[in-house]
Amino acid sequence: MSVTALKPYRFPAKDVRENFPAPLLYIGWEDHLMFCSPVALPLPPDMPFGALAQAVLPDVYGAHPDFARIDWSEVLWFKSGQPWSPDASKSLADNGLTHKDVIRFRTPGLIGIQGSCS
Repeated sequence: MSVTALKPYRFPAKDVRENFPAPLLYIGWEDHLMFCSPVALPLPPDMPFGALAQAVLPDVYGAHPDFARIDWSEVLWFKSGQPWSPDASKSLADNGLTHKDVIRFRTPGLIGIQGSCS
């Protein structure tokens, strides 16, 4: 996504890929307001996409009472607001994810603590 500045931008951007230990990936869980916004995580581009659910997201969202009830085979994924079907066996890079991409996931049947987002 590009942004058009209103005035000249006369200094180097600080959020370029080279300034982070790995590309940043923003990940948000739809309909779960315990988390107000997507989280930004530096994730290696060669990490399999399937490792998100198994190794990364439990540390991020595991405190939520709905997390343990997620049926990952039913999760709906979105990339930049559009429906998206990542391949769990392919790497983040092979799924087309690059620095500062935003992905979100929706968990059918789980809509916040005790249905609070219905």
